[in-house]
Amino acid sequence: MDYVRPTDVVNSMIDASLKKLALPPRDLLIRGILSGALLGAATTLAMTGAATTGQPLVGALIFPVALIIIVLLNLELVTGSFALVPLARLEGRAGWGAVVANWSWVYLANLIGSIAFGLLIAISLTNAGKAEVTGVAAKIVSIAESKTIANEALGAAGMVSLFVKGILCNWLVSLGVVMAMTSNSTIGKMFATWWAIFLFFALGFEHAVVNMFLIPTGMLLGAKVGMYDWWVWNQIPVTLGNIVGGFLCTGLAIYATYKPTEASSAAPAVTAPKALAL
Repeated sequence: MDYVRPTDVVNSMIDASLKKLALPPRDLLIRGILSGALLGAATTLAMTGAATTGQPLVGALIFPVALIIIVLLNLELVTGSFALVPLARLEGRAGWGAVVANWSWVYLANLIGSIAFGLLIAISLTNAGKAEVTGVAAKIVSIAESKTIANEALGAAGMVSLFVKGILCNWLVSLGVVMAMTSNSTIGKMFATWWAIFLFFALGFEHAVVNMFLIPTGMLLGAKVGMYDWWVWNQIPVTLGNIVGGFLCTGLAIYATYKPTEASSAAPAVTAPKALAL
């Protein structure tokens, strides 16, 4: 049968954790850069679809294509790693140093890919600065400001809101990654992944990597947002929320209830890549 039972899914999650931790920084960077760029492309396409049809749900239906590509090509997205990578530590087969180092490399790579695509799409949307910032470009500017300075105006309430939206977001996004493991076929993986990602985007939650694209691209296009606004009033609290949502609500929750009764000890412990300070 194509369907994979939850107990076997947990084994796949643990296996994915060990394989991710075994990747050298070179591969984490390449795969992470591609993932950041793909999310930027899907976000732009989703915004274009929503603007063209006047239906925001159209954008939400389109957006999951990026994560499907990432899952099928086994690329690296830090929000998925927030849920999966700590499982090796819970199994006693890696240390927290390896987990944090992996997250750090992938986070940096996603940031590079997101900004690189943002620079290219900003050039494309404005004909290298010769055309007015209208349409999707203007929408990116508006979203960048609403995700940062609008939250700053709310003070503590804005900070709490970002953190909570980050938790809810990565509960669903990392669930989409895990759902792909419930099928052995390409079509099954696509279908299983799609709906959890659709939910996140349709509900307007906060995804750290999507924001790595939207906010700096908005800044390039003229948004009144500074580096402090970006990191303090969005990127940092959203990232923390994504860690909590991915690890606690998806990785740990599914692992705790479907944990294998006898963990395999065949695989060797993982040595952490050289630590990276973000």
